[in-house]
Amino acid sequence: MTDMGLRERKKRRMYEVVSETAVRLFLEKGFDAVSVAEVAAAAGISKPTLFRYFPAKEDLVLHRIADHETEAARVVAQGPTPIAALRRHFLDGLERDDPVTGLNDHPQVLAFHSLLYGTPSLVARVYAYQQRSEDALAQALGGGLEARLAAGQIVAVQRILALDNWRRIAAGEQVDEVRPDALAAAERAFEMLAAGLPRFA
Repeated sequence: MTDMGLRERKKRRMYEVVSETAVRLFLEKGFDAVSVAEVAAAAGISKPTLFRYFPAKEDLVLHRIADHETEAARVVAQGPTPIAALRRHFLDGLERDDPVTGLNDHPQVLAFHSLLYGTPSLVARVYAYQQRSEDALAQALGGGLEARLAAGQIVAVQRILALDNWRRIAAGEQVDEVRPDALAAAERAFEMLAAGLPRFA
């Protein structure tokens, strides 16, 4: 049991080290200007070893948000209803400046988001990530067409809210200036979701 725990910790640490190394290089030189071989060398591993951890170059970046892929699916179980739970979770995220909400002006967070949304291959990969997030949420909502339609709307609302916040921050506005509008927009968005998806509200 201890050995398994140690192996798992070492594996997770390797993921973190390689991803952090890659993101640092991508931010310094640009995503397309850095090869996988260069990342592997900087991380002190071979290229085949890197590909065992990260099947695609884009995964080196998306590892940072991978934990959020099933977040909405986990949150809906907290009740009292799926939309109420997601609303509370998103508003809590705004209050604590969670980078996932777009309401964060830390230079490293802004740089990471600029890398993510400014690189076409990463944008395409984010779309696949969002599809998996929708699938997980739809299953948590009970499966079937109605659950898939609801999941698509919920994920889209969260994405749009976060992008709007990030764009304002990236344009130079301060978090404290954006927060009141972000909170009001989130409240309105989740009201619309509740009205349109009464089964889940």
